Amino acid sequence: MSAPITVDIWSDIACPWCYIGKRKFEAGLAEFEGRDDVEVTYHSYELSPDTPVDFAGTSVDFLVKHKGMPAAQVEQMLGQVTGIAAEVGLDYDFGSVLQTKTLKAHQVLHYAKSQGLQLEYVERLFKAYFEQGKHVGRDEELADLAAEVGLDRDAVLAVLASGEFADAVNADIDQARAYGISGVPFFVINGKYGVSGAQAPEAFTGVLEKVRAEESSNA
Repeated sequence: MSAPITVDIWSDIACPWCYIGKRKFEAGLAEFEGRDDVEVTYHSYELSPDTPVDFAGTSVDFLVKHKGMPAAQVEQMLGQVTGIAAEVGLDYDFGSVLQTKTLKAHQVLHYAKSQGLQLEYVERLFKAYFEQGKHVGRDEELADLAAEVGLDRDAVLAVLASGEFADAVNADIDQARAYGISGVPFFVINGKYGVSGAQAPEAFTGVLEKVRAEESSNA
């Protein structure tokens, strides 16, 4: 029995490249023969911690304000990202995206991890945010989405009210800082190899194969 290979992924629900990177990683993992021995964990990262829960405006308005870029340039950039997302089967709709603070979503992701449903919930959040124009910053909406993947809705509301997982979110963010992570997605394989960004699937397959070969030679 091989020891599991760990993949720790720092990402943010409001990060378009993180959802694309998720799909590319999944494609790379599917090509890895030892895929059943890979343990994937998502970790918290806030791209824009100062984002209000209810941002009054569009994604274009948000990026113009936060990046200081002209609207036309932002629209062109979002168009390019939408095209890249489509290449991996994602249907981005930036016109309906509701910009929001993602801190509470990260807290629920930690709760979902404790219940063995983190991977299902992170997928649901990404789809809700980028494809369905849902609000992922409010307690009630987060609880509704959690219930869809099998989590207890009332338990999610209780977790958010208590702030039970706030320290876990902060620990993830501190760990990202310690690793020198300045952008997401960022993948740490077996605690030793880092892969930055939405790389091609074969890049992930290659690192996984490298780790497995090293494990075999050290066995």
